[in-house]
Amino acid sequence: MRRARRSLILLLVFIVGLAGLITLGVFRSDATWTPKLALDLQGGTQILLAAEQTDGRAVSGEQLDQAVSIIRQRVDSAGVSEAEITTQGGQNISVSIPGKVDEATMQRIEASAQLDFRPVLAVDIGVSLEEATGENAAGEEPADPAAEDPAAEEGPDAGELDPDPLPEGAGDLAWITPALQQQFADFTCDSDAALDTREAPADRPLVTCDDSGTMKYILGPVELTGDVITDAVGQAETTQTGATTGGWVVQITMNDMGTEVFGKISTRLYGAPEPQNQFAFVLDGRVLSAPTMNGQILDGRPSISGDFTQESAQALADQLKFGALPIGFTVQSQEDISATLGTNQLQAGLLAGLIGLLVVVVYSIFQYRTLGSLTIASLAIAAVLTYLLLTFFSWRQGYRLSLAGVAGIIVAVGFTADSFIVYFERVRDALRDGFSIEGAVEHGWKRAFRTVLASDGVNLLAAMILFILAVGNVKGFAFTLGLTTLVDVLVVALFTHPMMTLLARTRFYREGHRFSGLDPRQLGAVYRGRAQFRAPVVAGKGAGKKNARSQREAERRQTIAERKAAEADSVSATAGKES
Repeated sequence: MRRARRSLILLLVFIVGLAGLITLGVFRSDATWTPKLALDLQGGTQILLAAEQTDGRAVSGEQLDQAVSIIRQRVDSAGVSEAEITTQGGQNISVSIPGKVDEATMQRIEASAQLDFRPVLAVDIGVSLEEATGENAAGEEPADPAAEDPAAEEGPDAGELDPDPLPEGAGDLAWITPALQQQFADFTCDSDAALDTREAPADRPLVTCDDSGTMKYILGPVELTGDVITDAVGQAETTQTGATTGGWVVQITMNDMGTEVFGKISTRLYGAPEPQNQFAFVLDGRVLSAPTMNGQILDGRPSISGDFTQESAQALADQLKFGALPIGFTVQSQEDISATLGTNQLQAGLLAGLIGLLVVVVYSIFQYRTLGSLTIASLAIAAVLTYLLLTFFSWRQGYRLSLAGVAGIIVAVGFTADSFIVYFERVRDALRDGFSIEGAVEHGWKRAFRTVLASDGVNLLAAMILFILAVGNVKGFAFTLGLTTLVDVLVVALFTHPMMTLLARTRFYREGHRFSGLDPRQLGAVYRGRAQFRAPVVAGKGAGKKNARSQREAERRQTIAERKAAEADSVSATAGKES
């Protein structure tokens, strides 16, 4: 009794807590009282991405397919569910997203996220550059053959070096030639040249700005690329003592090769004079962060710090983790699209579910009399839980309910009701075996719960596999199918069984009222205990046939062991009389 009440209280706390979180989200965040709808039921935004052809070469189908896969991963990681991402015309990619597209999602879709690691050679135009290039106190530059040779001025473009000789190390200050100094002086962060830094050669120094456009850098050649990244995650920044600073960083995990190379780089930079002790994380040609190397990083786990928010840190981590797009894209068009199905189809789906639910209710009342009301109450609790969870996931995870998702919920009505039926039948079997009503409830629960777990386990496994392998609407079907499977287990364990335990203590069910659905006489229980029988009771006209049927049912349910035990008792009794 006490355990049953604790289970009901726990379930009530869970429901109230979930409803309270949603209510808090409605008033303080962007939560809604209803689950958000997918493209087919609400409509959304369609973005057409046009591939940028490079070197006059056509975009291959393999590149487009790879880009579709990466964009889908980025959109899904942003919590946007039920998005449709397809190729169009052999050159474009169509991205259809439910509802309005926010700026963070647009950045995820467009960004190529090409990450390079370059050493910092100079910062700004002032002292750092003068010290880096070796100017004396009088401001006179040392003699430079390249500066005095007119032929040198007609040589490579600004920022480039003669192919021979080249400095050996990426952090060598010899990369800074007079031509590169002039380029650095003329470079402004809002110029057209700043937009071309994405195409900078990896084996040449780079003049660029930081992401905010306030700092200029001269960077050495690329020493490491983003291909070595195996994982990236946005997390709160902490000090060495573990205290949070209030900022956010992107924590990177590298593979074995990246760990080895970065370890050598950090060893070289640690203790070097400023700004040569800095190492720049360059994203799409812009310096995302240029932290000072404060120690040797030999575990392959550097972090990118900067002016990050939680959202921007996670967005960058997702871009780096899922890789760079194989080709560049430009947004060709962005427009609102209407629902492909609309509210009529949603209403039709809900009506189908209501009809199925009504059939289950009618069957439960016909088969289990008033006990069927427990089935109805359990289904109502399951519906409330499912609704609250879908609303919560719509708010926190960006879930969108599609017609396929509605179909998954309708399918769940059948196997949820099946769990109740299995439980009730096990209780009835225990009554036929001679258990009291309270004993039958506990005995039947132990047998039924194993069956329910096995059945729901198969459903959950199928839903998980379908969710992993499928895309689009099928993924939405798998999600609701898996969610309702977990809800089924929760309701049976925390509501149906505790309520059955409490009902078994009421006089109506304890005495086996004929409308209770648990009347032992109607179930054919004419023996009490193992091999102990009671004579059929004749209760008026027509009762003889009924008791005869009950007797046959009882005899059929006797096990071989019970029959042997009865025969042994009979032989013992006969032997006692003869002696």
